[in-house]
Amino acid sequence: MFDNLEKINHRPKPFEFYTAADLWTDEHISKQMLEYHLNEDVDLASRNRAFVEKSAAWMIERFNIGPGVRICDFGCGPGLYTTPFAEAGADVTGIDFSERSIRHARETAGDRGLTIDYVLQNYLEYKSDKKFDLISLIFCDFCPLSPQQRKTLLGIFRDHLAEGGAVLVDVISLKFFEDTKEARTYEYAPEGGFWSPEAYYMFLNTFKYDEEKAILNKHTIIERSRTREIFNWLQCFSLESLTLELKEAGLTVIEQYADVAGGPYGADSPQFTVVARAEP
Repeated sequence: MFDNLEKINHRPKPFEFYTAADLWTDEHISKQMLEYHLNEDVDLASRNRAFVEKSAAWMIERFNIGPGVRICDFGCGPGLYTTPFAEAGADVTGIDFSERSIRHARETAGDRGLTIDYVLQNYLEYKSDKKFDLISLIFCDFCPLSPQQRKTLLGIFRDHLAEGGAVLVDVISLKFFEDTKEARTYEYAPEGGFWSPEAYYMFLNTFKYDEEKAILNKHTIIERSRTREIFNWLQCFSLESLTLELKEAGLTVIEQYADVAGGPYGADSPQFTVVARAEP
């Protein structure tokens, strides 16, 4: 028992494990994630509906989204942004590796008479001859990725940007890192819950990595028949560190905001958003 508890509380190396697929492709968990996506009142798998509508409207205005504009939303989920972009007349592509979310997005497009190219794929492996006027990565999807994964993704962005095209990315800030405390919590779900339809114990360890400015939420889920570990990494950025990372990939930050609804940037925000263009 002691050895098991030691393993539960073990602090891994920064970005040592990557388990994002377990959240989005597991039959039970992906159903829970889709329900959170579609819950209009919460900011979990995606932001609440009122904010999504506000931010989609801002993006449509800011990037002149309409007929002839080619957009790719990386990590599109069930189509909360791709749908309004297509309704504005844009040529829209959405990429996600959650089959359940892509299926919902396709059904929504069909119901509304929209043509949207949905790609069921890990966006770290995306390759296409298409070039886009706008590439978006929303709800801080950049932050769970390791440095090498982020480098790979930014290279994909650079390769798929049309001339004069823009990248929109939002991230978690250093303010969020500073406000987060290391913690250990415990949950018992005798009738099942988010992590499993069966009874389980869940241990959550929140670790901070000061040098890397990263946070790990390590979930250990213990069921009668198996034990699983889910590692949810969150890389936190300053405007300077994100600008440098994008510059190294050939992308220049041209604007910064508090959020993807165009709010004014401030250093005390827990998140922030940048717009970048490819360097000539």
